[in-house]
Amino acid sequence: MSTNRELPKTSLALAVMSLLNERPMHPYEMKTLMAERGHGNVIKLKGASLYDTVERLQRLGFIESLETSREGRRPERTVYAITEEGREELHSWLSDLLGNPVKEYPAYAAALAFILGLPRAEAIRMLELRVGQLDSQAAASASILKSISTTGLPEIVVIEEQYLQTMRQAEARFTRKIISRLQDGSLKWPTKPSDWPADLRAVHHGQHKEEITA
Repeated sequence: MSTNRELPKTSLALAVMSLLNERPMHPYEMKTLMAERGHGNVIKLKGASLYDTVERLQRLGFIESLETSREGRRPERTVYAITEEGREELHSWLSDLLGNPVKEYPAYAAALAFILGLPRAEAIRMLELRVGQLDSQAAASASILKSISTTGLPEIVVIEEQYLQTMRQAEARFTRKIISRLQDGSLKWPTKPSDWPADLRAVHHGQHKEEITA
């Protein structure tokens, strides 16, 4: 089958191709392995999205079906394998993802950009709530990482969770600093955007205009 269309570069497609690069398997096995390996922390897996991704990758020629079987009254299961074209695309894609940072648009950064839409006291309360949740997530992650370390598995298999843990801790530290500065007044809070000095408003928006037009 010809790969005359561009590879769908989603995290789920990356997961499917990577799993099939290990060995042929059917979608249910892929889903089970993703859950066991904690891939839900880095990819979105909802409803029929996995099956839709598998179907699309097959249609584009990056994976292929090997056999279809049925056990008892269970639905038919088709085993898939990655094609040579798929393996080459996966290698190129992973190399690009690891070597080249991409521009991302995190929701938290967007919320901070428009934080003045809330009253100061409520903004502080929401930031404190966020820190509490980050701390809970970090504690749960630390427990998981500690338990995995006792299994003898190589550290590389949980490297993505170590990255996420580092990001959680950094975000919590940053947010605590914002809270502290809002509370002690070192981070000024204008009552409305029009209270900003005119020259600072011009500089602020001018910088964004330059970024947008660059």
